[in-house]
Amino acid sequence: MSQIVDAGTTELQQLPPPEGKDAGAFRTFMRALMRSRTGFIGFLVFVGMVLVCLIGPLFTPDNLPTDTSLIYGPASLTHPFGYDSEGRDVFIQLIDGGRAVILVGFLAALLSTVIAVVFGALAAYLGGRVDAIIVAATDIVLTVPSIILLAVLAAFYRVGSAITLAIILGVLGWPGLLRAVRAQVFSLRQREYIEAARLLDLGTTRIVIREILPNMASFILMNFVIGMTNAIYAMAGLYLLGLAPMQGGNWGIMINFAWTRGAIFFDGSLGYILGPVLAICILQLSLVTMARSFEEILNPRLRHN
Repeated sequence: MSQIVDAGTTELQQLPPPEGKDAGAFRTFMRALMRSRTGFIGFLVFVGMVLVCLIGPLFTPDNLPTDTSLIYGPASLTHPFGYDSEGRDVFIQLIDGGRAVILVGFLAALLSTVIAVVFGALAAYLGGRVDAIIVAATDIVLTVPSIILLAVLAAFYRVGSAITLAIILGVLGWPGLLRAVRAQVFSLRQREYIEAARLLDLGTTRIVIREILPNMASFILMNFVIGMTNAIYAMAGLYLLGLAPMQGGNWGIMINFAWTRGAIFFDGSLGYILGPVLAICILQLSLVTMARSFEEILNPRLRHN
């Protein structure tokens, strides 16, 4: 601990402890995040929905009680979205079903982004035969309609868990981003600092990870958000069309049951129909607006403007 001797006395005075770097970095991050009001609101909404969907099921009953006298019952203050076709509270189902949706969206986007970034960067940086093989594989996957392939997979293989569904969606969702990453890396590899790194023989892994990818952080983040929204929409579409097993509970299954069990013919079922749709829309909107603030933080040119 640094100490100061006062000129006129023999007393020792301690310097105040320096401010922690972690606290300063967190404050800087929060100030940058709050520069965009819509982005900060989106961040708060997204964090709130994630916390509710992750922690909320711990306080809800494992098996919701059914009451046939409340089938498609209207909304009220204690039950803001009414009841479903079995007389169960819709709001509790929204809380319980959000965890699977967020998990599938996050894992599918993470998998597709990792595949696209790694192979797209390698294809553009190495070029030659590696580039030709990766581009050919990408073109082949792009020519296969995803919805038809998912329907075929659903006919022969039952998706029994959210993680399995996320892996399938992630494996099918990378080709478009890979081509975009490849184009970005083609542009960055001509920069002076990349040429200098190559002359210093820093190695392909170091140059790609330490020099090229950090300059694409905002681009990768935006495409991760897009991948997450696409995965959530694809998941909801699969359940709506009945191409995924109706096991457990999530917002896609709720939409399917509302459609197949004739909820549109009951006056009090509006909350049951619109509840999962609104939840998906609010989650997607919060993701997009939050990503705008993160893009400004990661992109110095946007931050200084």
